[in-house]
Amino acid sequence: MTAELVRGQNHPLSQARLEIRVSAGTPIVAAATLGDEQGRIHGVEWVAHPGAPTLPGLEVSRQAAADHRLAVDLDAMPEAVHRVSVLLALPAGVAGPTRFGAVATPFVAVTGLDGTEVASYSITGLEAESAVVALELYRRQAAWKVRAIGQGYAGGLAALFTDQGLPQAQQLAGGINDAVAQGVARSVPAPPPRPEGDRSRQTAAPALGPDQGGPAPQGASDPVPPQPTSPYGTQTPGVPGPSTPEPNSSPYGTQPPGVPGQPAQQPSYQSGTGATDPAQPPAPTSGGPIDYSHPRRQNTAPPPPPPTAPPAQPGQPAQPVAGDATGWSMDERLYNQVWGMFEDLARTTAAYRSAVDFADSRMEKELDQVLSDPRSRIGGQGDAAREAAQAKHAQLVNQARATLDRDLTQLTAESEVVEPALPAAYARWDNPVWHGYRVPMEIPMALRLGDLHLPESAQLRIPMLVRLPLERGLWIDSGRGGSLDGSFTDSHDLRRLAMETAVAHAARLLAVYPAGEFTVHVIDPAGSGAQALVPLVQTGVLAAPPAVGAAGVADVLARLTQRVDLVQMAVRGGAPDSLPPSFDTSEQLLIVNDFPHGFDDRAVNQLRYLADEGPAVGVHLMMVADREEAAAYGPLLDPLWRSLLRLTPVSDDHLADPWVGHAWTYEPPLVPSGSQVLQQVLTQVAAAAAHAKYR
Repeated sequence: MTAELVRGQNHPLSQARLEIRVSAGTPIVAAATLGDEQGRIHGVEWVAHPGAPTLPGLEVSRQAAADHRLAVDLDAMPEAVHRVSVLLALPAGVAGPTRFGAVATPFVAVTGLDGTEVASYSITGLEAESAVVALELYRRQAAWKVRAIGQGYAGGLAALFTDQGLPQAQQLAGGINDAVAQGVARSVPAPPPRPEGDRSRQTAAPALGPDQGGPAPQGASDPVPPQPTSPYGTQTPGVPGPSTPEPNSSPYGTQPPGVPGQPAQQPSYQSGTGATDPAQPPAPTSGGPIDYSHPRRQNTAPPPPPPTAPPAQPGQPAQPVAGDATGWSMDERLYNQVWGMFEDLARTTAAYRSAVDFADSRMEKELDQVLSDPRSRIGGQGDAAREAAQAKHAQLVNQARATLDRDLTQLTAESEVVEPALPAAYARWDNPVWHGYRVPMEIPMALRLGDLHLPESAQLRIPMLVRLPLERGLWIDSGRGGSLDGSFTDSHDLRRLAMETAVAHAARLLAVYPAGEFTVHVIDPAGSGAQALVPLVQTGVLAAPPAVGAAGVADVLARLTQRVDLVQMAVRGGAPDSLPPSFDTSEQLLIVNDFPHGFDDRAVNQLRYLADEGPAVGVHLMMVADREEAAAYGPLLDPLWRSLLRLTPVSDDHLADPWVGHAWTYEPPLVPSGSQVLQQVLTQVAAAAAHAKYR
């Protein structure tokens, strides 16, 4: 039975290997400190944080996220450690809330490796605090307990570390903030919050520790390793699963067809605005057809999609359906479905890697035992023991791979029906939907910025969708990083390809906005991007010819910063109608090539101002630049780079998902070689804009 703690209450822990799950509804930092009997930290090496996520018996998340899972092994704690404090903090130096009173109530749960909840705590009563000690695991007379703390600090992590006796509190807090800011710069933007009131906890997700074991069956001496959990179950559509989660359960329940179950009980949860947690899924049993209705993707606000496929026959998998997520329109349902596929692939891969890590750890442990016993070196016992350990390892890895392959097959089948059904804003340039393109009448929900895939599933591409209007600018990296396969090492070719990628992104933005509602400006000081800019220049979709030279740079930046100032003054003064009649109210995009060439200190400050203040008033930034070439400015430009979403013109594994933090390989959305689709689309955009202007 779960113990729902209140501040100051404690509860005994009967397990050594635990997982601490955090849900906050907004990206936060999760860290942990090791303390002595008085709770004092002996040094920075006793703190696990995104910059140093692993300590003996402890592992935390590597980036800020709305949900965290911290792995704890109490048996592996050093003897000098008597307390493990779980810390939560709002990221500093990045866009977002600065106090816990402005976000949903954080929820923390201590669970076993099988997902069984031991104790939980909702941290209420926070206001101006930006950091909080959530829980404390402490040792008393060789036994461990958990205590709900809820101690907040308005001074952030620096004040928290100082209170715990760490001399380097300020330096460590600054280092954590820097590590988090770098993680934010590489993170794929999370989907927007779900409607208020749809907030519940997920308790059946896989554990992610490196050495995981499930409960041992009766009569067995060795623990049973956890089976890799699957984001898909085998439950007949419309049949709810059982109410009690099974160990090693799947995030999508499985149940034999025709067996009516009881609805899964939803634990009480204090809700708040900006919630993003999926609904708690039913627990699996085994067998039955695949259910592609994705119950964990649904919420109660939008109506469910109409059935478009016949129900599956017993023993046969259900056919995947495009748009089976919930939403008010087909575009919204497809958007939610793509994000569900993205999360499914992230979690099933995490389960596979977790199972493989367990198999590796178990084999190493067994081999160490063999080598440490001199008797095993006589009579071939050592060789037999090694062969047995390797056989167990192979069996566990094969089981994990079989589960992953099953999930990949299901996701691939879904991708094959979803990809052709995507609208132009979500589709690749080679999708036939572009051949029937017409300038839209309204702005879509999102835009495709490329594809993402993982090494375990290189053939399965997930569309990278971001919401419109853009909430952060884009940085197309033209540096010497090169591609994963080393095919691009020439700096000139990489710069050219980076500019072509920027043009493809700009063309897609122009194509998905209604006529006259999106304006593009270009700064190309040295004219090095002239060839790549030909499609934008020849079709006449640019607001003006590309600005060249220092004078051109100053002119464009002055006009856009003035626009931001005017809109801000009008909005803050409560008089948006007071803008001049000739004022261009469309969204603005500034493409900057070859930065920092042609930029003086004033221009650099204006660029930073546009990156920080522009998105809120409809001015967006797309930089094509090599960060190393701007190194002369020192740390002055670090906030600029961190505020932009870095994309590459070649395949590169630099992006992270907002759930698990995998390193995803990003592929840019380049136009197929020899295709005229870009020219045709931009010609229609220019004609529609001219018609709207003189209408």
